[in-house]
Amino acid sequence: MGHRRRERSVLIMSKNDIFQPIQFRTPLSRARGMGSSHHGVSHFITERVSGLALAPLSLWGVYSALKLIGADQHTVAAWLGQPLNAVLLVLLLVSALVHLSNAVQVVIEDYIHRFTSKSALVIGNLFVCVLAGAVGIFSILKVALTVTGAH
Repeated sequence: MGHRRRERSVLIMSKNDIFQPIQFRTPLSRARGMGSSHHGVSHFITERVSGLALAPLSLWGVYSALKLIGADQHTVAAWLGQPLNAVLLVLLLVSALVHLSNAVQVVIEDYIHRFTSKSALVIGNLFVCVLAGAVGIFSILKVALTVTGAH
């Protein structure tokens, strides 16, 4: 009553099957492309793409920061007022926060086991990263547009 009987099938392997990987996922899971956390591969791809974007943007950011050491406020504001620098800085900030959000979410999902705690921390993580992004982008745009004279 309530229990399903699972039939066992006989697995016949040929010599070619020895080198084939064993599939541990159900056919429905393979069709949907989602693992046990139901995120699919999108989380994995987002983390890899944001990490890939961070490599050149971080090099540019470190180079720019070293170049601006000792500069006064007006020089830094004029540097940020250049459209290329403002756009690259926004891209650096956004890609860093997306990468951070995904990395922290993985840690939360791996090490927090209570559903309510896990849910609260994932939502808090997202909130903090979105808030930091909004404040950062607003600050960059305010300085960049103030310097160029677009009030």
